[in-house]
Amino acid sequence: MSDLATPTSAVGYRCRQAVIAMVFERRWSVRLILVSALAICIALLSAACGGQGEEDYQASQQHEEHDPAPSSVIEGAHSAAGLAGKRLFAANCSQCHGENASGTNQGPPLVHQIYEPGHHGNASFVIAVARGVRAHHWDFGNMPAVAGLEIDEIHQVICYVRELQLANEIIDEIPSSTPC
Repeated sequence: MSDLATPTSAVGYRCRQAVIAMVFERRWSVRLILVSALAICIALLSAACGGQGEEDYQASQQHEEHDPAPSSVIEGAHSAAGLAGKRLFAANCSQCHGENASGTNQGPPLVHQIYEPGHHGNASFVIAVARGVRAHHWDFGNMPAVAGLEIDEIHQVICYVRELQLANEIIDEIPSSTPC
């Protein structure tokens, strides 16, 4: 029998001790990697969220630097998609967002620079209608999802809103991504 196979030999003892030490080091290495990855994730999330408290968050949502919504909305010209969107808007959105998207005491005006395509692109409107959205610019509360609208109907509503924004000089042109 060789020295390695003999449990009482000095070489066999050292081999067992080396294996135990490697396993112990490996467990701690894996734990160290996991803890480090968790710390990095927490740091990234904190940076992405700004590390703000609720008061800082609420203050950041005030948009006093923006112009107020127009006191009266100019209707302007509408494409066929915009006219279809106008009917859909009246049936599904105007209760909260007002006639001609001018806003009410239940929802914000969409004819406002906050909703220009550079800040709220067309996809944000689709998501808001399909899933609802957490209040983040105004104090009206969260917007619930709007049931019953198909994607092409949502696009028609977006076209209507963009055409209103154009008529009221919120935007200079309707983005090419808008399906009007």
